[in-house]
Amino acid sequence: MSESLKEQTPKLVKAQKLVGVKGMNDILPPDSARWEWLEGQVRSLMARYAYRNVRLPIVEPTALFVRGLGEVTDIVEKEMYSFEDRLNGEQLTLRPEGTAGLVRSVVEHNLLYEGGKRLYYMGPMFRHERPQRGRYRQFHQIGAEVLGFGGPEVDAELILLANDLWKVLGLKDVRLELNSLGQPLERQAHRAALIAHLERHSEVLDEEAQRRLHTNPLRILDTKNPAMQSVVESAPRLLDFLGEASMTHFNAVKAMLDVNGVAYSINPRLVRGMDYYNLTVFEFITTSLGSQGTICGGGRYDYLVEQVGGKPAPAVGWALGVERVLELIKEQGEALPDLAPDVYAIIPETAALPVAMQVLQTLRACGVSAHMHAGSGEGMGMGMGSMKSQFKKADGSGARFALVFGAEELGRGQVAIKSLRDGEGAQRTESLLAVADWAHSLQSPS
Repeated sequence: MSESLKEQTPKLVKAQKLVGVKGMNDILPPDSARWEWLEGQVRSLMARYAYRNVRLPIVEPTALFVRGLGEVTDIVEKEMYSFEDRLNGEQLTLRPEGTAGLVRSVVEHNLLYEGGKRLYYMGPMFRHERPQRGRYRQFHQIGAEVLGFGGPEVDAELILLANDLWKVLGLKDVRLELNSLGQPLERQAHRAALIAHLERHSEVLDEEAQRRLHTNPLRILDTKNPAMQSVVESAPRLLDFLGEASMTHFNAVKAMLDVNGVAYSINPRLVRGMDYYNLTVFEFITTSLGSQGTICGGGRYDYLVEQVGGKPAPAVGWALGVERVLELIKEQGEALPDLAPDVYAIIPETAALPVAMQVLQTLRACGVSAHMHAGSGEGMGMGMGSMKSQFKKADGSGARFALVFGAEELGRGQVAIKSLRDGEGAQRTESLLAVADWAHSLQSPS
């Protein structure tokens, strides 16, 4: 190469490897199959309860969460990913939870015009917090929400729905905790008594509690600080401030859970993290995930619809953490359904590819999951790999059968089918002209 050409040849600079944002994880096979399985179980159960799916934007106006969740909540104060839209200066936020966005959508599209709605959603949420086991900056929630019904029966129905989900998923170490937050006037009376109690013990309050004392004292009851536990335990109980209507609602929820055999415990310190809750609140908790024990939580939020600009309407719902539920399934050793393909196609020569691909397409149309061996791309007649290496890959795929498209079998208009999971490795041949007739014999038992 001449010196002039060398000067014109661009110098390639090796690009620095880019990695994902900490706490925002890729979900790769085989784990992604577990997600699909869980989502499929949820969709099936939601259909049995007559809940309909909604799909919501990931980005919402920041004001929605400030107004809906409360300015002094941890989420709004510390955890939201908020930014200014460079095009129009609008303040936007990656959604930190799903309920506020769902309520905004219901109000915007007037979904309650013809009556109440039972809805559910799935998707990623975002909170800027320290990543740890079961808690990530991008995490995923599945939520169920009922809007337009104020009776205790829908509170109980939602709890029964979640409880049924644990049964479907085979989860065992899950317990239910209940509380009632009453109504705003009842909470105001309790709030005044609680502040007075905490002020009398101000010397033991930590910095976070001191900061919250006059802005969100109810959240102090949720402290994990051992030094404050005696003060929290002796604090006035919100349940003691509830009026007759609130207690009647709470007792009705408990009665419906009792008659359906759902065990629960009353936790008078259970407050949840958002300001929008009233009356019933609940959490499903496990001891199998360390400090991240809550896998599902929710409650009634009768004033949120009005707070985001709609006509007053009652509502109740819950959300579960997908990562935590999957971690719990793994922790308890529950076996998920076999996700391996039914068949693996072994193709000794590239000349057999057209026939093999036609057969596999027919099998797939009949509901058989089929994995086709692919060559190395080194040219026609080369690169398919040895029979031994193909059988090794077939076995590693987990497939129940290998379909062998050998020249001898193809010459007779047949394909060889070898069992990969049978101890004796049983083998048979089938006609290429009647694929649909024998396809069902290759499907995994459902």
